[in-house]
Amino acid sequence: MGEEMESYYANVVDSFGDGVIVLDGRGAVTHINPAAEELAGVSMRQAKGVLFSDIFKGEGPLNEMVEKTVQTGMSISDQENIVLKRAGKLTPVGANTSPLLSSSGERIGTIVLLRDLTNVRELEEAVRQADRLSSLGALAAGLAHEIKNPLGGINGAAQLLEMEFPDNEDLREYIRVMLKEVQRVNVIVEELLALASPGRLKLGKVNLHQVLADIVLLQKSATGARNVSINQYFDPSIPPILADEALLTQLFLNLIKNAVEAVGDGGQVKVTSRVLSDYSMTPKGERRARMIAIDVVDNGPGIAPDVQENLFTPFFTTKSKGTGLGLAICQKIVSEHRGMIRVESHPPRGTTFTVMLPFIQ
Repeated sequence: MGEEMESYYANVVDSFGDGVIVLDGRGAVTHINPAAEELAGVSMRQAKGVLFSDIFKGEGPLNEMVEKTVQTGMSISDQENIVLKRAGKLTPVGANTSPLLSSSGERIGTIVLLRDLTNVRELEEAVRQADRLSSLGALAAGLAHEIKNPLGGINGAAQLLEMEFPDNEDLREYIRVMLKEVQRVNVIVEELLALASPGRLKLGKVNLHQVLADIVLLQKSATGARNVSINQYFDPSIPPILADEALLTQLFLNLIKNAVEAVGDGGQVKVTSRVLSDYSMTPKGERRARMIAIDVVDNGPGIAPDVQENLFTPFFTTKSKGTGLGLAICQKIVSEHRGMIRVESHPPRGTTFTVMLPFIQ
C-alpha cells in the first residue's frame, strides 16, 4: 500500500466519532485516532509502540477483552460492563475488539473500538424516570380529583362557619387556620394535577434569553436584604426557539429560585446559555438537531449523592415547607419539550442544573 493510500485510510479512521485503536500482533499501538486519544488521555505520539495494557493500566475487563482477541483472534463485544477511570473521571464505554486481517487472511493485529456511552446512559435514565412519572401520574390524577371534591366541601363549610361567629375572635382564628391549611392542600393537589396531566404544549417562538433575563430580574428584587449575586452569560447567536413560553418560564423560575435559596449571604448564582453541537436526542430516522443547554449554577453547599438520586422523585423534599413536586414538574416540562435535565454537584462546591432543549426554530 502506497503512502498516499495509507494517509487516506488514516484520515478516514481519524474522522470517526468513536475511538479507534489499532494494535500490532503483540498488542502494541500502531495507530490511535483523536476520539480514542481523548478517552485514553494520551496522544498518538505518546501511545505509538506502547502496549495497550500499559496505556490502560487498571482497566481489567477491557484488557481481558483485548488480550483474548490478540491471543485467539476472537471478536468480542461488551456494551454494559466497562467504565474507564481516567484523571478521576468515570466514563462508561462500549468496547469491541476484532482481529485485523491482511489481504491474504493472515491475522496481523487487533482493532479496538471504544464508544463513549455517557450520553446514552443519561438518556436511558431519563426514559426510566419518565416511565416512573407516567405511572405515578395516572395514580396522582385519580387521587387529585378524588381529593378536590371533599376539599371544596370543607372549604365552603369553613367559610360559612366563619360567618356564624362574627364576634368570637378566638373561634374565627381557628377557622382561619382551617382555611389556610385547606388552601395548602389545594396547592399540592393542583401541583399533582400539573404533574399528571398530559402534555398540551402551546408552541410559539420563544426568546429564551428574554425569559431568563426577566426571571433573573425578578429574583434579584426578591432577595431582599440578602446579598446574592445573580449573573447571566448568554450566547448571542441563539435565536428564538419553538417552545411553550409559559412552561419554560415555570421551569426556569423554579430552578433559579432554588439556586438563590441554596446560597447564603454573599452567594453567587450564574445562568448561562450555550449550543451543544455534538449532542443530539433526535429519534433514529429524523434529521439530527443541535441542542441548547441552559446552566443554572450556584456556589451553595452542594447536594449529597443520596439526595441527588431522589431529586426528581415526587414528594421528595429537603425543605421544611416544600411539597417535593417542583423538580418533578420541571422534569415533566423538559420531557414534554423532548429535552433532558441533569444535575451535577460535588459538595461543598455548589450545584449545576443543566437543561437541554432541541434547537428547533
